[in-house]
Amino acid sequence: MHHAKPPVQHTTHVSVPVTRLPNVPLRLLSPSAARRVAISASQLAQRRVLLENEADAIPSTSAVAPARQVARTVRRMGVLQIDSVNVFARAHYMPLYSRLGVYSQADLDALSATGAPRVFEYWGHEATYLPIETWPLWHWRKDNYRTREGRGHAWAHENAAFVDWLREYVAENGPVSARNIDHERNQRTGSWWGWSDVKRGLEWLFLIGDLTAADRNRFERVYATPEQVIPARIRALDPLTPADSRRALVATAAANLGVFTAADAADYFRMTKPEALTALAELEADGVIEPVRVDGWRDNAWMHARQPVPRRVDAHALLSPFDPLIWFRPRAERLFDFHYRIEIYTPEAQRVYGYYTLPYLLGDQIVARVDLKADRVSGVLQVKAAWAEAGAPAHTAVELAASLWEAAAWQGLHTVLVHEKGNLATELTIAVSAARH
Repeated sequence: MHHAKPPVQHTTHVSVPVTRLPNVPLRLLSPSAARRVAISASQLAQRRVLLENEADAIPSTSAVAPARQVARTVRRMGVLQIDSVNVFARAHYMPLYSRLGVYSQADLDALSATGAPRVFEYWGHEATYLPIETWPLWHWRKDNYRTREGRGHAWAHENAAFVDWLREYVAENGPVSARNIDHERNQRTGSWWGWSDVKRGLEWLFLIGDLTAADRNRFERVYATPEQVIPARIRALDPLTPADSRRALVATAAANLGVFTAADAADYFRMTKPEALTALAELEADGVIEPVRVDGWRDNAWMHARQPVPRRVDAHALLSPFDPLIWFRPRAERLFDFHYRIEIYTPEAQRVYGYYTLPYLLGDQIVARVDLKADRVSGVLQVKAAWAEAGAPAHTAVELAASLWEAAAWQGLHTVLVHEKGNLATELTIAVSAARH
């Protein structure tokens, strides 16, 4: 269901201390202010269409967000997590919908089109799409996997001749998926993640950067050499040093998180905490971020220096479990007092909220969660369960109903059907019916 995780990188770095002016108190943010900052930085505060100059924002007057805004949002986020679950919509499509409203998924697909791709696939968070301009920032991670002991490392070296053969095969015949490589070692063992040796070798070459992904075929990765996919102008860019690469990535994380701890910043691109602390110290010294105190947070926190504190945020967003606002569960609990787990692997009788619940962000709070399933054959958005969070405002069902109808239309569904499960189900059923008329 989910992608296997890449090997853990073991690195040792010493955080760089930053000298602060004495007797200068840190800026204090209330929990509400911290939520508003985080939502605003995540581009969830309000749906909008940005002009060529991002400083000039106008409300959307079109029913569908334009392709240029899809591309700009991906570039601003810096990462889109990929996941195989397609109960409602695949993980990489949802964050853009949460931020832009209705848009064409084909516009996102086009960003990875072979020939002139604007994103590429790599292990940026988990399996992720990353802006093509950041290709040089990932050489350090590929080199770490190549040179450090970890899962797959020993196997690759024990099977070096076979791995070399795979590399040459893709260079001559790629792009190609694992199943289309005719070799006696292309026999899957076991179940689920029981990869064949061909698949293991291709994944190793992908991990260390000798191969990349050209496409996805029914969610199966299609492998290619960088020369077959990545534009020459991008490959010609000089790689940054590992430290400079991590600093640039942490700067992107900081801009999208708004307010954060070192653990939050590290998780965005799956670095170690010491690596993130080193980058944060340098960014603080340069005035890119500033230390702050958030009431109720135990750990040190920072805020992006260019991020204002909005007086209010007008969010109405269904969130993917892999949305950057909530994908780091400790941060979701710290910001929203929202305990969230995916119950896909929980036996049905033991599930509390549902198979694949989506949180619902309203204003500056997560006020509900809904277990959605897109029945594409019958054209029905099934709301298998609907739950209101403690303290959810009285108009939660009405707002959620409107959002569900929009989500159904985005997915080409014509009906919203609320099942009886959940403490919000009855009220939501009434609101969904009213919103239809």
